[in-house]
Amino acid sequence: MLLVRLLLVEDERPLAEMVRRGLAREGHAVDVRHDGPSGLDAAIQGGYDVVILDIMLPGLSGYRILQQLRAAGVWSPVLMLTAKDGEYDEADAFDLGADDYLTKPFSFVVLLARLRALQRRAGDARPTVLSVGDLKLDPARHRVHRGDTEITLTPREFGVLEHLMRHAGEVVTKTDILRAVWDAHYEGEVNVVEVYVGYVRKKIDAPFGTQTIETLRGVGYRMVEPA
Repeated sequence: MLLVRLLLVEDERPLAEMVRRGLAREGHAVDVRHDGPSGLDAAIQGGYDVVILDIMLPGLSGYRILQQLRAAGVWSPVLMLTAKDGEYDEADAFDLGADDYLTKPFSFVVLLARLRALQRRAGDARPTVLSVGDLKLDPARHRVHRGDTEITLTPREFGVLEHLMRHAGEVVTKTDILRAVWDAHYEGEVNVVEVYVGYVRKKIDAPFGTQTIETLRGVGYRMVEPA
């Protein structure tokens, strides 16, 4: 893996230098910023392949940086790096548009694995609004509509639906969804995906008499336009 350009925004200077040296040894070009405002400026202007973003930063939090990046249409993959831990912090990060989340202290080997996964998932720039029939999903504003009706989803439900809509017409396995929406090293039951797909169906299809998420037994799911 060669990341042409990578931005690290981290105010703990010894940690930032350790990570920078490690990534440089792996062949990556790394720029480092130690505060929120300069990190935001660099992320918006730099065209980075991946941004590693601490949450607790002086001047501007990582949450606000992420929010402003997505609002500005900057879709570089973002790995949130923080000493905080808990499902609400993780949900906040994903809700604002983060691609992955890593809690300190962390293994450098795990960090590299996460970066490889982000690079594989990055692909082309994300479209502003995803559409399947009259179902619309806006990643930047975290809003979903079926026709003129707005649908409220939890962050995890939103992630599942977004992944299915980005791969509309394709067969998506439960493992694909786990890797894209849950933690990259999630070790729980794969059937949790089945539960969340059920939640999503009850909100986007059942009230409207539509069926846009097909189940292919033993294979996975496919997002289709309603007949």
